[in-house]
Amino acid sequence: MKPIHAIAAAAAVAALALSAAATAGTLDDVKARGVLRCVVSTGIPGFAYPDANGVWKGFDIDFCRATAAAVLGDPKKIKEVTATGKTRFTLLNAGEGDVLWRNTTITFSRDVGVKLRFHGVNYYDGQGFMVKKSAGIKSATELDGASICIQTGTTTELNLADYFHSNNMKYEAVTIETNDEARQNYVAGRCDVYTTDASGLAATRSTFANPDDHVILPEIISKEPLGPATRQGDAQWSDIITWVLNATITAEEKGITQANLDDMKNSKDPEVLRLLGVEGNQGKELGLSKDWAYNIIKAVGNYGEIFERNIGVKTPIGLERGLNALWTNGGLQYSPPFR
Repeated sequence: MKPIHAIAAAAAVAALALSAAATAGTLDDVKARGVLRCVVSTGIPGFAYPDANGVWKGFDIDFCRATAAAVLGDPKKIKEVTATGKTRFTLLNAGEGDVLWRNTTITFSRDVGVKLRFHGVNYYDGQGFMVKKSAGIKSATELDGASICIQTGTTTELNLADYFHSNNMKYEAVTIETNDEARQNYVAGRCDVYTTDASGLAATRSTFANPDDHVILPEIISKEPLGPATRQGDAQWSDIITWVLNATITAEEKGITQANLDDMKNSKDPEVLRLLGVEGNQGKELGLSKDWAYNIIKAVGNYGEIFERNIGVKTPIGLERGLNALWTNGGLQYSPPFR
């Protein structure tokens, strides 16, 4: 029989080996491959969609590009792995994507049960309802008996059931899997109402021939904090995704833009100098080059620039910053300090 201390030592070695296997390297894989694979939606205008030339663009795509800029030094080295609400987590956990940059709500069950790691909120949202203006409906409380298009595999299913139950109303669910399928069913009159995150409703409405013929009702029935996710077990990769998002927010907080980026290297603000790699060794601590955050801002700009370019008030989506304004402007976007 082996001594107890020998058994304990062997167990410790085995645990260390398992730990090393679990945390072995998405960063190394991405660098070796030379391409970052981002799990994205099947297509939501303003967030993730292919343009007329088949080039993917949007809010979520810009964060994917930001990650590639940080890790590979080139925002173009990305591959979009499209996924529905049902397939997104399976694809990520199966290793077919490196990071999920997609309109995905952070929840307890997804963090703990699905074994994901979330890395902050890049869009604060909430579930709403869209109806045709001709229906004359002014409030979600008037939707008793309505047929409602809803995407499967999403938080909206339970939210919808809870809202109608608490208001003693009934509804007929018309289940679909993609935003485009929901759009087609809603326009064709197969459902009276479309429900999803309010940002998704605004994005969908922007594609209609006559957007003003459709109304997003005032009720927001849930909290939908949307954010990036990775597989559990890779602390270094988790840190990278977390601080990619934080870099864009801090850049806006500090007034760093694509246009003034090089000038800001002469800033007297120590945090700006650390962020841009002029001082400190934060890039090395992440396993990246010293100019990793500089490369992000050069490629896509700060958080505000990403927002306004893709989904802001001057775009067809027309979203106000609202909760997604910086904390200094009454919003919730807030980055831990780079120190």
